[in-house]
Amino acid sequence: MLVTDKELLKKYTQRKWQGIPSIDVTLGGRLFVTFYSGGDGEELGNFCVLIKSDDGGQSWSAPVAAADAGSEFRCYDPCVWVDPLGRLWFIWSVMPGALYGAYAAVCEDPDSETLTFGEPFKIGQDVMLNKPTVLKNGDWLFPVAVWKRGIYITGMPESESEPRLAFAYRSRDKGKTFERLGGVDMPARCYDEHMFVESGERIRMYVRTYKGIGVSESSDGGRQWSAGEDTGWGGPCSRFFLRRLQDGRLLLVNHVNYTGRNNLTALLSEDEGKTWKGGLLLDGRNLVSYPDGTERNGFIYIVYDRERGYGVPGVEDPAREILMAKFTPEDVLAGKLVSEGSELQMVVSSLQRESCTVFHDTFAAQKELYGK
Repeated sequence: MLVTDKELLKKYTQRKWQGIPSIDVTLGGRLFVTFYSGGDGEELGNFCVLIKSDDGGQSWSAPVAAADAGSEFRCYDPCVWVDPLGRLWFIWSVMPGALYGAYAAVCEDPDSETLTFGEPFKIGQDVMLNKPTVLKNGDWLFPVAVWKRGIYITGMPESESEPRLAFAYRSRDKGKTFERLGGVDMPARCYDEHMFVESGERIRMYVRTYKGIGVSESSDGGRQWSAGEDTGWGGPCSRFFLRRLQDGRLLLVNHVNYTGRNNLTALLSEDEGKTWKGGLLLDGRNLVSYPDGTERNGFIYIVYDRERGYGVPGVEDPAREILMAKFTPEDVLAGKLVSEGSELQMVVSSLQRESCTVFHDTFAAQKELYGK
């Protein structure tokens, strides 16, 4: 299921569409981005690719790894995460059948010239899109959901017995084993895509809903959760990004003053999400979505997609772009770029710029990876 052979990786440069990205930065400053593609849309045969940048996102490699379970399955909703030990987690979900679940492969030294991943292992059932959260007590919480009945993607099982909740999975041994704790049936939930934030003695779970973003709280480490309610933050029923920064403030990347999936904006909160300050417009164009992010060396890195390449009414030649923003909290508060080194709408990959079957990489990058 995990592909790292350089010759086999060549096939993953051939894509008709792409989207649903994730980003993280290693201790040494190397950027990793993952997203998925395959076929004509979200369907059986989907695969996830992992690429890297060693120059701050100015150029990107060809795929250095891929998750592919073959034409009878789909690998989707990938995530990258650099854990407290500095290891890189490449995470993806698989459906249907016996492989159904969320999987990971870990690279012990992601700054090495040669990347080596361990064998893939299962985290839990069924779908995990967003990064884990490390709690003050050392627990790692992984957001794994079983989507509600009626949410349909090709290959998704319709088990009557499986609890359908947005769950917290806990690891107390640095990712060696996982325990499923409690979950939330958020009102108006959609694809969940939930994430956790620790706030004082409580853990808050934030969930994508048809109304925007819902929230639930746990005071016992994730075993039991309060009845969910709407945050009032809004959103066009799409993925958002919420994370505590190193200075203690909360960062939210969401659609603001939107008329759909547009006006992707970064906001800061100094009062645990009661109010939001600033407002850095990352991308005001239509069909920008699915932000994921990280913080390293004073900068915030956000990755997102634009015009994925399928299901785009009225767009004759979709961009099929993966884009990155690099900025600071000061930029967010100012509502514009005021920090040296900040940059918006950096291209990670653009299928429109080349052809629908050519990966947006330089020849030099492919030669470095593939040796020819």
